[in-house]
Amino acid sequence: MSTDTTPVGSLEDILARTHRVPPMHDFPTVDALLAWFDDLAADHPDLVSTRRIGTSRLGEPIPMVTVGHGPRRHLLFAGVHPNEPIGFRTLQHLAEQLCTDPALRDAYDATWYLVPCIDPDGTRLNEGWFADPTRRTTYSRRFYRPAPDEQVEWTFPFSYKDAWFDQVLPETLALMRVIDDVQPHLMVSLHNAELGGVYYYLSEEVPGLVRALHAIPAELGLPLETGEPESPALRAMAPAVYHAISMAEEYAYLEELGIDPGPASCGDSSGSYAARYGTVSLVAELPYWSHPLSDDDTPTATSYRDVVLSKADGLADAGGLLAAILDEAAPDLGIRSPFLRASEAFVPMLTRMAEQERVRAALPECSRPATAAEVFSNDDLVRCFRLRYGGMLLRALDAEVVAGTATARVHRLHERMADLYARWTAEADAVEGLEVIDVARLVGVQLGATLAAAQALAARDAR
Repeated sequence: MSTDTTPVGSLEDILARTHRVPPMHDFPTVDALLAWFDDLAADHPDLVSTRRIGTSRLGEPIPMVTVGHGPRRHLLFAGVHPNEPIGFRTLQHLAEQLCTDPALRDAYDATWYLVPCIDPDGTRLNEGWFADPTRRTTYSRRFYRPAPDEQVEWTFPFSYKDAWFDQVLPETLALMRVIDDVQPHLMVSLHNAELGGVYYYLSEEVPGLVRALHAIPAELGLPLETGEPESPALRAMAPAVYHAISMAEEYAYLEELGIDPGPASCGDSSGSYAARYGTVSLVAELPYWSHPLSDDDTPTATSYRDVVLSKADGLADAGGLLAAILDEAAPDLGIRSPFLRASEAFVPMLTRMAEQERVRAALPECSRPATAAEVFSNDDLVRCFRLRYGGMLLRALDAEVVAGTATARVHRLHERMADLYARWTAEADAVEGLEVIDVARLVGVQLGATLAAAQALAARDAR
């Protein structure tokens, strides 16, 4: 822990600050979040200003809050995936600390640009679980994640070989204008994962930063995620720290496997867009739930190839079951809800992922023992996707039933989907060893990672 003589901005100081996050047990609704920032601006008019940066697709103003007046420029935005609300609490705590701790403001000498919620429309569709984010199956039943071409993070302009995307969302356009205006030194897109350990994405290596990123979760008793990465195309800088990936790299990876990447289903990321300004981008991915196997690198008796093939089988089975229900219901579905649009995008994706994993399993590098973390994370990805996308398809059918527009066929399929989902949730509930992580520790990781990145970047630039 720090003392009165600990320099503000040192790693020791940052680690101490991660422990000072007050108890938190839930996430704010969009209305509560924006009202909180309005109150902050009213209480600190000399430090905080607010301006509108855009409008959501459903007509909601999107504000940005600016704190401080320093020459360095740091941009943070939350709600970029609306099922990932840890960043809401992180921005609240960071903003409050910047307003009440002059030493913190002076040490970082920055202007902080904070977008409390870049996707209010999508966030409102997740608010049903914000008051109690402890049970995984309750979360998934009220879960919403937009289709890829409706995600703010992944609808920046993209052009590579035969892939092209220019269907920029209004929310993404707002963020593009902010990036163009601010040209940030550091940009933090506030994401989070679901289950496992802590891991990070960085646009480039910054001296000393990886050491800090490893130290922060260790300080808070959280494991690193050393199991299966989100994409096999990712390149590791260090355990649980990856180079931020671009859509061009994903496209090239599929080509190398001999798989047709097909037309672009989404655009590029905020980090790829901001790179034109020399911006360093950071993402800290945090789980709501942890498991003892998340960082267990002990080799097992199971081959990695068999683990990948088992995952492929699980994804194909889930995709086939969901596709059968969706395809049979499609002629009678009259409500083009966000849940239906997302289901139409993600359900076929499960089958494509299964096919890609089967191709990958044949590679020579898959002929090795799998670690315990890899076995668990690959198995759990199937559980995760069944809960996510099964839950959204069930919500799409719910919409027809509640609206009174469901035909007899849709009623039957709604019951079938509910039975399937009950079986999947029972299997997920049977997984032993899950730990619910208190929100304060998760905020501590995002806060610490942000401060460490800002400090390391300033130190590098001063050389």
